Amino acid sequence: MKHKRVVLDTNVLASALMTPSGNPAKVYKMFLAEELTLVYSEEIIAEYEDVLHRPRLRIPSEDADRVLEAIYLCGDLVAPNPSTNYMPDEDDRIFYDAAKCTGAYLVTGNTRHYPNELFKLTPTQFLEK
Repeated sequence: MKHKRVVLDTNVLASALMTPSGNPAKVYKMFLAEELTLVYSEEIIAEYEDVLHRPRLRIPSEDADRVLEAIYLCGDLVAPNPSTNYMPDEDDRIFYDAAKCTGAYLVTGNTRHYPNELFKLTPTQFLEK
C-alpha cells in the first residue's frame, strides 16, 4: 500500500506536542508509526525548529529536538520551486509549495491562509480520509 504523503503546517506540529490527545497529535503519531510520509523542505524544517523552541509555547526542548530528529531521519526532503499563487500569508508559501509539487496533503489548522485546493485539509478532515 502506498503511503499517504503529508506536509504539516507548523501549527499542527506544535499542537501535536502541546495537546497529545488532539487530532494534530493523531496525525503526527501516524508519521511515527510509519503510516504516512512527512514531506518537508529546508525552509520548513527551519520554521519548525524556530517555532517549536519558542519559550512561550512551553514545549520541552528535548521533545522539540526528538520531533526534528524523527523528521530528518524518516521524512522526505524536497526542494520545491516557489509558486506564484496569491497567498494570504507569504510565510505559508513554503508549506503550500512542498505539498503542491509532491502531491502531498497539506494538513493545517489555518485553512484560510492557503488557496482553495483539494489537498488542503484540517487535521480532522485528514483523519476522516
